[in-house]
Amino acid sequence: MSERIPILRIGDTLIVSVQFDLEDQTVLNLQEDLADQIVARSATGVIIDIGALEIVDSFVGRMLATMASISRVLDARTVVVGMRPAVAITLVELGLSLGGVSTALDLEKGLAKLNRTASSGLQ
Repeated sequence: MSERIPILRIGDTLIVSVQFDLEDQTVLNLQEDLADQIVARSATGVIIDIGALEIVDSFVGRMLATMASISRVLDARTVVVGMRPAVAITLVELGLSLGGVSTALDLEKGLAKLNRTASSGLQ
């Protein structure tokens, strides 16, 4: 059985902190859990913290982009935070652009980015 990643809430923002390397089934579970929580909690923002990830393969990279797309369809903006340089390099080398995914260096900057976007009325 794969592990579940907890989804926390601060105001109208959901925080997903990935603390271990992701298996494919864990990512699929997270995608479903996140969509359910966006709707259940009327979230308008999602932050996915991947600072603990040492590596990201093409499947996980695509799923990050997919989670952001699902969030957008459900009227929530997504920011991925904490990306390590090696992970960024790997994503670029794999040819994966995280289209539609905003990024920030850390949680504080990610929250600020969501707040700026919300106050300006942008999606």
